Amino acid sequence: MGCRTFQSVTLTVTLALATALAYAGRAQAQEMEPRAFSPNPTGVTFVLVGGARSTGGILTDPSLPVDDVEAEINAGLVGLGHTFSLFGQSANAGIVLPYLSGHFSGTIDGEDAHATRQGIGDTKLRISVGLMGAPAMTPAEFAMRTPHTTLGASLTISAPTGEYHPDKLVNVGTNRWAFKPELGVSHPKGPWTFEATIGAWFFEDNNEFFGGHHREQDPLASIQGHVSYTFRPKLWLAINATYYDGGRTTIDGVHKDDRQSNSRYGLTFSLPIGRSQSLKFNWNDGASTRIGSDFTNYGITWQYTIVN
Repeated sequence: MGCRTFQSVTLTVTLALATALAYAGRAQAQEMEPRAFSPNPTGVTFVLVGGARSTGGILTDPSLPVDDVEAEINAGLVGLGHTFSLFGQSANAGIVLPYLSGHFSGTIDGEDAHATRQGIGDTKLRISVGLMGAPAMTPAEFAMRTPHTTLGASLTISAPTGEYHPDKLVNVGTNRWAFKPELGVSHPKGPWTFEATIGAWFFEDNNEFFGGHHREQDPLASIQGHVSYTFRPKLWLAINATYYDGGRTTIDGVHKDDRQSNSRYGLTFSLPIGRSQSLKFNWNDGASTRIGSDFTNYGITWQYTIVN
């Protein structure tokens, strides 16, 4: 294999593994997240502790001699959120810090290859505010309200705080900022809630990509849909689906054939434990994958609620 071909293969595998790690870091932070735009009373603080496991394959350009790329990724997280009034509307802000551990294996030109990484991932910050149907309410007022259709907006920021080494083939951190503006609508109808969101990730460049290269990435657009049924307060089950497209990368001005066009589906179950605690279980799997991670994900999050 020539030097240029080997370098192309190496960069392609690097991009695939980096995408897999980045996805695991986001798995519990607003990815396929039902009720992300549902209104909440003001003055409430949420403490989160969770974990997730992702297993599956990584699909790369079929013209390259890269086969059987598999990954096992475990992620833990801690998070903190708070609700408040912003211009008279219900708003909330939160921060999540993940810790990732991943093992990857595959073959490059018939030779076995392995990589293992662990460390703190990129920090995620999110702020959202109601635009329609979500006035700020105290907990007592919120309990007496009649639910209405709501429209909200949010901004998620991924800060490059994760562990990153430019001389490493695979890293836990991404060494770049990323931003995701999003709009979401939530429509309650009896015990049912119907939700739809649309948004896109925008990425800054990585000027210290592996091997001294410059990496750019196109925006990655996504849409989500959720249908949930509430059995009683805090006890609900949701069916989720998402589709995302874009995200093609460019290395030193050369476009890669790695545009994503993938869809996923899953379930989320919320179980209350007393008045102040709850557990949230989630599962999702790939419906179709063009390029990138085709993972099965399992996760659980414990939430403690403090009402001021």
